[in-house]
Amino acid sequence: MDGVNAVLHPGHRRPIRDLPDELVSQIAAGEVVERPASVVRELVDNALDAGASQVTVRLLAGGVRLVSVEDDGGGIPRDELPIALRRHATSKIASLEDLEAVGTMGFRGEALAAIASVSELALLSRCAGQPNAFRLDARTGELQPAARAGGTTVEVKELFFSTPARRKFLKTDATELAHCIEAVRRHALARPEVGFAIWHEGKLVEQWRPASRDQRLADVLGDDFVEGSVAVEYAAGPIRITGRAGVPDAARSRPDHQFAYVNGRYVRDKVLTHAARSAYEDVLHGQRQPVYALYVEIDPARVDVNVHPTKIEVRFRDSREVHQAVRRAVEAALAAPRSAQQADMPAQPPLLVPSPSMPTAMPAWSQPRMDFDAPAFGLRVSDVGALWQPSASPVAAPAPAAALPEGDWPLGRAIAQLQGVYVLAENLQGLVVVDMHAAHERIVYERLKTQLAGAPDQRLASQPLLIPATFAATPQEVATAEASADTLQMLGLEITPFSAKTLAVRAVPTTLAQGDAVELARSVLAELAQHDASTVVQRARDEILATMACHGAVRANRQLTLDEMNALLRQMEVTERSDQCNHGRPTWRQVTLKELDALFLRGR
Repeated sequence: MDGVNAVLHPGHRRPIRDLPDELVSQIAAGEVVERPASVVRELVDNALDAGASQVTVRLLAGGVRLVSVEDDGGGIPRDELPIALRRHATSKIASLEDLEAVGTMGFRGEALAAIASVSELALLSRCAGQPNAFRLDARTGELQPAARAGGTTVEVKELFFSTPARRKFLKTDATELAHCIEAVRRHALARPEVGFAIWHEGKLVEQWRPASRDQRLADVLGDDFVEGSVAVEYAAGPIRITGRAGVPDAARSRPDHQFAYVNGRYVRDKVLTHAARSAYEDVLHGQRQPVYALYVEIDPARVDVNVHPTKIEVRFRDSREVHQAVRRAVEAALAAPRSAQQADMPAQPPLLVPSPSMPTAMPAWSQPRMDFDAPAFGLRVSDVGALWQPSASPVAAPAPAAALPEGDWPLGRAIAQLQGVYVLAENLQGLVVVDMHAAHERIVYERLKTQLAGAPDQRLASQPLLIPATFAATPQEVATAEASADTLQMLGLEITPFSAKTLAVRAVPTTLAQGDAVELARSVLAELAQHDASTVVQRARDEILATMACHGAVRANRQLTLDEMNALLRQMEVTERSDQCNHGRPTWRQVTLKELDALFLRGR
């Protein structure tokens, strides 16, 4: 049994003793240094904290043989170079108050010591006013004069040479290089005013020059990202959110273009991820993943960054506040119809569909607006009240949008209907193709949401079950049902304890009376346990309204007049989220004259 840990065998007890400092450092390095990319991240953090305007990363063998990070920051004084390599030595915090309001990228004071314990590290630095730089060898402690301009260079050679078992877990050089580039990319997206360059085996593989934020996003993520996204600008109390959110059409199969930053620090946080994803619920369905780069600015005292040694996780003092702010910020950015932005037209507030008695303001060849309350379209405003308690009277529709000159209509002028499914229109850019059912579905859906937002009581109508549906519940489900009784009633659900470990569903929403009551109860309780109650209520309402809108929208093969087609286009231009239907499908597409010319080889 030689070599087996004696702790596994009670008869072979080992004495309790202090671990050697070198072993302690190597254990700490296991948390901080996972691969070469971890070294790159930590060293670039330090360079940015030093005020660098240019950071250069040089790599050999994907960073395994060499990681060198050069900066033009403030540098480290000669006398402080040996101290910089000690565990828990830092210039960034000095008290508990500093720790509770960290404003720098690094602060733990353990990265350099941890890296030095598993590699051959050298520190080369020159402060302003020093006649020359000094180079410190971490292994020997030798300090020598050296030649260098102002700033610091950290050289890390032969990573994990002292722990060969760790080195075996590394991937190929190409894979490790990709991780190193990704680490620098994340910094580059947060600091557009700083230039970054990455060299591998003596070749320049990436370079990003100082630029504006949008230009840096285009440089790092590609022009398609900027062109396929909308600007985010939102402030709520102590929180400010900026950045760009991708339009639903730009969604990807993998979440590899999702970047969230808190006070300039890239983080992976469930609150931010869920908030951003929930903002797309109304326009993006299925497994498609949205793309975004969001920057959250918040008082450092309201966020704890001392959660994990890698500093990639954070904890918010009020996570609900942050969740709501991020969701509303992205929702507001996505709400404006892109057709209005395409024509450089200011977005209008949501417009309820007017009745025939409402005045209309149309251009020279004015057409009466489509009567969406007509029986042929299936859904009347008065039908909504039957689903809610008390019945809400229809909300007064706002005045129609001001008329625009014919040439300024973003979606153009209707010219024909194709196969009873598509509306064809002509605008300044060329041809617009509209899926009339999808477009009308969104218009009806947004109208219903607007009407219900003004109702005095927004409780879903419920229907008691003749025989309550009981099910074995977990302790968490029982606790959630008791704590969220009011919320469940707003959703039209009545769930009460039947015994210590059993819940009974006594009432369900009227519109879902034929469904599986137990499955509905379990799913709602799971949502309430995980997320903010107000979010769950809103999602449940929206799903029911979306179903109503789908059945109330104009169907395929319904022949529309030109008047009705133009009314549909004008409504789309002023309806929020009108670029997608309730199921996430696009409602219209633009075919430019250039694309049409290419089809017919014009100009060749």
